[in-house]
Amino acid sequence: MNELLYIVWNPSLSIGPFRWYSLCWLIGLALAYLVVKRLYQEQNIKDELFDPLFIYCFLGILIGARLGHCIFYQPDYFLTSGKGFVEMLLPIHFLADGGWKFTGYEGLASHGGTLGLMIALWLYVRKTKLSIWMVLDNIAIATGITACFIRLGNLMNSEIIGKVTDVPWAFIFERVDAVPRHPGQLYEAIAYAILFIIMWTIYKNNQKPTAKSQQLKVGSGWYFGFCLTYIFTFRFFIEYTKEIQEAFEASLPLDMGQILSIPFVVLGIICMIRAKAK
Repeated sequence: MNELLYIVWNPSLSIGPFRWYSLCWLIGLALAYLVVKRLYQEQNIKDELFDPLFIYCFLGILIGARLGHCIFYQPDYFLTSGKGFVEMLLPIHFLADGGWKFTGYEGLASHGGTLGLMIALWLYVRKTKLSIWMVLDNIAIATGITACFIRLGNLMNSEIIGKVTDVPWAFIFERVDAVPRHPGQLYEAIAYAILFIIMWTIYKNNQKPTAKSQQLKVGSGWYFGFCLTYIFTFRFFIEYTKEIQEAFEASLPLDMGQILSIPFVVLGIICMIRAKAK
C-alpha cells in the first residue's frame, strides 16, 4: 500500500541557465538580505552600515561551508595532494587526461558555513563599530529562511539523502537508487521555515511598546542563541534519518554532523542564559 504513495524524485538539475542548487542559494540569500535590511531600518541603523553586510555574509558562508566540507568530511582527498588543494579553493575538477572542467563547489557543509559567518560578522562589527550582539541577533532572525532554501537546493540535487524507510511519504531518489528513503532535506527545510516564522513572530511581538521582556530584545543575544540551539539540536536528531556522507563515519559512535552540532548547541544555550541573566 505504501508503495503507491512514494514520491519518485528525479527533477532536472537546472532550470534554464541556472542550476537549481545555485538558484536556491541565491533566493535564500536574497530573502535574508531583504529581511535584515528591514530590521536595520526598523532599528534606525544607517544604510551605509548595512551596505557591506551582504558581502561579508556571502563570503563568510561560502568560504566557511567549502572549507568545512573539505576539512571535516574529505581531508584525505583535499589535503593530501596539490590538485585536491586547488579543487578545495576553486570550483573545478581535474580530469584523468590532464584537463579540467568547471563543476561549481560540490560539497558545502552547514557547520563550516555557520562558523565562517560568525567570523565574517566579527570582522564586520570591527569595521562598523556596531554591537556584535545586535548584528548576530538580526542575522539569526533571517537565518531560517536562507537555511530552508539551501536544503531545498539539496533536495533538487538529490543529495544528503535519508536512510531506507517504508514511511508513506518516502522519496525514491532515482539518481541514487530505486529504494524509498527519508527525504531528510525536506525535513530540514520545513524545520528551518518554522524557525523563521517563530523568530519573526517573537521579534515583532517584542517590538510593541507594551513588551516588557528585555531578554528578547534585539541586541541581547537571545535570538542568536535560540537560532543556534534550534538548528543544531534539530540537526543532531535528524542525522538518525540520514545516510552517512563519508565511509569513515560508519566507525564513529556519532556521525560527523552530530559531532559538529554539539559545540553549536552548547554555545547557543550559553548565549540564551547570558541574555536572561543580563
